[in-house]
Amino acid sequence: MTELTPSYRSHAQTRLIWALCIASVVVYINLYTVQGMLPSIAEHFDVSGAQATLVLSVTSFTLAFSLLFYAVLSDRIGRLAPIVVSLWLLAASNVLLIFAQTFDELVWVRLLQVALLAAVPAISMAYFKEQLAPSFMLKAAAVYIMANSMGGIAGRIFGGLMAQNLSWQTSMGLVFLVTLIGVALVTYLLPRKEIKPAVIKQKVSLLRKIKQDFDGFVFHFSDPQMRLAYIVGGLAFMMMVNQFSFIQLHIMAEPYGLSRFNATLIFLCYSSGTFASYLSAKWILRYGSLPLFRVALCLMLCGTLLTLVDTLVAIVIGFLITACGFFLTHSCCNSFVAMRATSHRAKATSLYLCCYYLGASLGGSYLMLFWHEAEWNGVVVGSMSLLALLLVAIWRLGIHQKSTEALIFED
Repeated sequence: MTELTPSYRSHAQTRLIWALCIASVVVYINLYTVQGMLPSIAEHFDVSGAQATLVLSVTSFTLAFSLLFYAVLSDRIGRLAPIVVSLWLLAASNVLLIFAQTFDELVWVRLLQVALLAAVPAISMAYFKEQLAPSFMLKAAAVYIMANSMGGIAGRIFGGLMAQNLSWQTSMGLVFLVTLIGVALVTYLLPRKEIKPAVIKQKVSLLRKIKQDFDGFVFHFSDPQMRLAYIVGGLAFMMMVNQFSFIQLHIMAEPYGLSRFNATLIFLCYSSGTFASYLSAKWILRYGSLPLFRVALCLMLCGTLLTLVDTLVAIVIGFLITACGFFLTHSCCNSFVAMRATSHRAKATSLYLCCYYLGASLGGSYLMLFWHEAEWNGVVVGSMSLLALLLVAIWRLGIHQKSTEALIFED
């Protein structure tokens, strides 16, 4: 391992946290800006609204499996280079969006972008685990998830504002500028020294390296508690992110009749999740992960049921409660996986995020069946079944509570 002086390491830890949080905001702005621009995309590229949603649906699968690639790459060559290179290429790819002439070109560029932006979520938690002192780890993870939330809010609202006031080319030019500034800041802040994974020092054949990588994924996926954490995160995101999609359709219809932009303001409810993420480190240390999983489940259940009350105020309060519960779940899962992984760390976190985004992809089609049957009331029924599965997963995780908590905090 690279030897770092205590003063340098303290300074480097602070810079690393700032850098990866800014990188997270940049990534999620790029990922979710188009969600607020779907009507503008449909109009500009002369496609239907249903076709326009492809710029979102195709990205979730690509993102899920790109995460696994970066896990392998960063375990081989280190964390710094993949993040920096991918972010600069992400900034450059926004230029391609400005000049995209057809919807097919737009979809291909989005696939490229998602493959590039996957580096940050795939590597960040492993980077934190290796570079930060144990006392910093949970705090850094909590702030990082808070940055995820802020980026998600900013991207969607930013996209809605641009779609309402700017042309497609001007909008993409502005996204390019914001991305460029963010990437420059990240590059400046990231420490130049890093404690590199020991595995990259081993001189073995290519076939042996591939087997090591495969074994790393199998090792984590064969751990029952890791597997349950992956299921918990995937089910929670499967419900929450798609609820936010369908609720926009609900509040745009009568009796609410909100405009497309005003409907996107529902994403401001993510702010309660930002708050929960920030406090999650303190809560995990005080109460442990399992009680927080139970609290989060209750919050998501209560918030979802509250949206059945036929007023806009009740819907907003319901989504504030649901978002709080979801981000508490996500923070606990992230911290659990990062702290439990003692080897192949990037593979552990990327497997979690792969399940997380696959959940988002599958959840759209699943809840769509309920939407077609009974619109928002149907979505709530479909959500209840997902929460029931979540309850079973959390209960199973609780069977091994004592051994789990000991493994998490013995570091």
